[in-house]
Amino acid sequence: MMKADGQHPVVAGVDPDQPSRLLLAWAADEADRRHLPLHLVLACRLATRAGNWSMTWPELQEKTNHLRAAGEQTLAEAARFVAERHPALPVTTRPVDGEPADVLHEQSTGATLLVLGSRRLTAARELFTAGSVAVASIAHACCPVVVVRDPEHSTQQPPYFVVGVDGSPASQAAVDYAFDAAALRGAGLRAILALHPSHPDWVDEHQAEQDSRRVLAEIAAGRRETHPDVELTHEVLRGHPVAVLAEASTHALALVVGTRGLGGFTGMLLGSVGQGVLHHARCPVITVPTPV
Repeated sequence: MMKADGQHPVVAGVDPDQPSRLLLAWAADEADRRHLPLHLVLACRLATRAGNWSMTWPELQEKTNHLRAAGEQTLAEAARFVAERHPALPVTTRPVDGEPADVLHEQSTGATLLVLGSRRLTAARELFTAGSVAVASIAHACCPVVVVRDPEHSTQQPPYFVVGVDGSPASQAAVDYAFDAAALRGAGLRAILALHPSHPDWVDEHQAEQDSRRVLAEIAAGRRETHPDVELTHEVLRGHPVAVLAEASTHALALVVGTRGLGGFTGMLLGSVGQGVLHHARCPVITVPTPV
């Protein structure tokens, strides 16, 4: 979706059951920072005969109208919260009939950023099922997706972003986004490559570390010229990528990863690292799609 004035908005998916003020605040702050409008969308699952066989069609219609009205009320409350935080920020709202993952995919078309919340459930229930709204939305979104379940951390001075690197095209896109985000915030950037025996480039420990440092040097080469104000550190850390990146996220503004790097499993909507950090990271997670 694109605004009529040609601007690509920040889109926030509002949960009808449990609207997150943390999500709304993050999305509103980012839209204000980027001088973009904010679009709040809520997916309305309509009442159907499935599971409601005892209901007549008029009763189903009444239930559907009730769900729509509740969604509109939730969006109105979310818009009021945003207006109190950023009175001059252009905000639009829209309830859309359909399944959340389908609605969010459609809304990501033409958006600058899609912002989602995510409740803390078990890893199996929340992340490793095809029905997970967050995972399905990230896997199929046409723009970067932010999952805001934990606050960003700005106590470290200077504040910094963390980006996961593995040399794949997916991580290259994540690095580009991370540099832009850090420049926008006046923040630093930690580029981290996790060295683990399961890494595809592992031959022996010494050679793997040399290759990893070469990859990190290459990602810094051209980008430092276009982002001279971003203080970059690049680190090779030993351990499983999920554990390494989760630990590095403890004091970060956000953790940036690609949708699918090296070492993913066939049949997974996201790469294994992407799914893992969504569950374990301690700050917002920004997942960047690979350009096509």
